[in-house]
Amino acid sequence: MAQPRMCPHCRAFIDPKAKICDYCGNEIGKPLWKQQAASHGVRGLIPQSNFTTLIILLVNFGLFTATLIMTLKQGDSTGLMGGIDGYVLRLFGAKDRFLILHGEWWRLITAGFLHGGVLHILMNSWVMFDLGFRVEELFGTARFLVIYLVSSACGFVASTFWTPYLSIGASAGIFGLIGALIADGYRGGSSIMASMYLRWALIILVVGLLPFFPFDNAAHLGGLAAGFLIAYFGGTPRISHPIEPVWKVAAGAALAVVALSFYLAYESLSERMLF
Repeated sequence: MAQPRMCPHCRAFIDPKAKICDYCGNEIGKPLWKQQAASHGVRGLIPQSNFTTLIILLVNFGLFTATLIMTLKQGDSTGLMGGIDGYVLRLFGAKDRFLILHGEWWRLITAGFLHGGVLHILMNSWVMFDLGFRVEELFGTARFLVIYLVSSACGFVASTFWTPYLSIGASAGIFGLIGALIADGYRGGSSIMASMYLRWALIILVVGLLPFFPFDNAAHLGGLAAGFLIAYFGGTPRISHPIEPVWKVAAGAALAVVALSFYLAYESLSERMLF
């Protein structure tokens, strides 16, 4: 028996060969995997709907490379395996309660693009690639950017008020993506799907309570809550709906804040390197 297919418009399960959805009446396009198979060259290897996720991953790896090089220059020869030096992470914009409360708000943004070691960035990248693909396909690029970037910032806001310790990583934004998928499951009536992602989030949160896994659960919970709320009240794209341009403006504003944050981080890094 052929596996049922999900309608991209109403997300009801329909016959995989259907051209028109029996539930919402919308025309069904080619499955995503067939669209990818029809592509050529690089576009055939990289899913188009995952392009934004790949850009974020490239930024993460670029910053990781920069922090690793500076760690090695600091004389820490174990940087590759032992992790990035905390002083270097602070220079590049890690979450630091004291500095944030004294005006360096941009650390709430830049902290989400930094990682403390090879295993840290590889694990986050693996999860990010999978979830980014799903969320961008469901919610579109504009909503995806708002969900990810706002969730990441909210996660580090929660972390700032919860603990004074240094914190970094894409996991706050990743938890925002999980929250969005949970919200989509509830909105679409797929409680099984929502429960699956909720269990996944709970498992990671429980593991984060173990002493040998220094997870920032405050950032995870903040990101999860933000992603859920944005997706639950924002919903998925609606064709020709007047609210759709607002999401593009919101995504542009979020990217502008990210760009400003990186600029301020660069200015701060330059000043501190002079002393």
